[in-house]
Amino acid sequence: MLEQKRVAIFGLGYVGCVTAACFAELGHSVIGVDKDDAKVGNVLKGHAPFYEPGLEDLVRSNVSAGRLTATSSTAIALQDADIALICVGTPSERNGNLGLDQLRRVSEEIRDHLPGRSKPLVLAVRSTVFPGTCEEVVMPLFENDPLVSVVSNPEFLREGSAVVDFREPALVVVGGPDQNAVKAVADLYEPLGIPPCLVSLRTAEMIKYACNAFHAVKISFANEIGALCDPLAIDAHEVMATLCKDTRLNISTAYLKPGFAFGGSCLPKDLRALTYRAARLDLQLPMLTSTLPSNNAHLLRAIQSVLELSVDRLGIIGLAFKENTDDLRESPVVTLLEHLIGKGRTLRVYDPHIQMDSIYGANRNFILNAIPHIGRLLERRVEDVLNWAQYLVVAQKPSRELAEKIQKSRVPVLDLVGTAQNWVVSEEVGATV
Repeated sequence: MLEQKRVAIFGLGYVGCVTAACFAELGHSVIGVDKDDAKVGNVLKGHAPFYEPGLEDLVRSNVSAGRLTATSSTAIALQDADIALICVGTPSERNGNLGLDQLRRVSEEIRDHLPGRSKPLVLAVRSTVFPGTCEEVVMPLFENDPLVSVVSNPEFLREGSAVVDFREPALVVVGGPDQNAVKAVADLYEPLGIPPCLVSLRTAEMIKYACNAFHAVKISFANEIGALCDPLAIDAHEVMATLCKDTRLNISTAYLKPGFAFGGSCLPKDLRALTYRAARLDLQLPMLTSTLPSNNAHLLRAIQSVLELSVDRLGIIGLAFKENTDDLRESPVVTLLEHLIGKGRTLRVYDPHIQMDSIYGANRNFILNAIPHIGRLLERRVEDVLNWAQYLVVAQKPSRELAEKIQKSRVPVLDLVGTAQNWVVSEEVGATV
């Protein structure tokens, strides 16, 4: 059975009012807070302050049932609240930064009305804020109040479908250092039947930005493909509808894992061809055109992280552009080795699928043109690299057997591919990036 909570929601805009009405519909006792008397008055009369499909009925029915009310008084709102959600706007400033004036004002008002209160309060920031905002802007205001716990609870509501998005969520995220506070906010959503994602505070703040940026990238990608299809007399909708049928690689978790730069015989080549042909058609496709420079910038960051290791002997795990292949064409590891050799670093390399006497043709020509003395760097046995190296650079996802050998060697690890978090590696074994 749902444990009814008393919830104060600061801000009765699109996010706040929808959140207030929907939580009331779930059975909680909700009070909305806003300095705009018109918004407060509308809610008290059972009306939505703005048009949003389904919201008017929710406000009316829950005000009538006594589960939803509104006020302009922070003191009244906090009087019996268990949880306070901040749902104020964070508009862009001229330089592109977030405007946090409303967040600061509401947080300060809440702080100023807490003296004498003996009841714990969970303060959840639902507004979209950059990672670190809760720690740097909100939490310092309450550092002397042990009864207040701050969490992040980002919203994923779209105007025009916000009520449906709340009632049928694809994602519920709550993050913070106090697990009891995190659970208290997550429990508000229990009737919706979706397992909440309980994460760290900054992770919760960042997830919202990652989601919005990904949506923007998807829209821009589809529009640029459509722009290229048009002069080629291709049905762009047919292209994208077919692309979306692949749920293993295209519309999936595939490739959505931070790691090393991409390479190989397909992605770089095909991106170059696509952007070259677009330019011939006088088309500007800035997102697709920027993909290779973005990949190169990521590779340069990885190279810099390796160069910052103050050791003499570096062992490199992986040479091909990815695991389970011997394809060296446009492998980012080759570029990494070129930079390291150019800086005078002493290297040994191991790749389970590459030996100089077994590669031939374009593969052999490519690596010999890039690194003529690669044969002197390659080791046949990973043990020879592990016994020699002072530091390992993992540049290719290792097999389970290889990962276990790396762990047991206790050689420090710089992980470029994002797999080390799945290894059981103690802090003294090494670091990861």
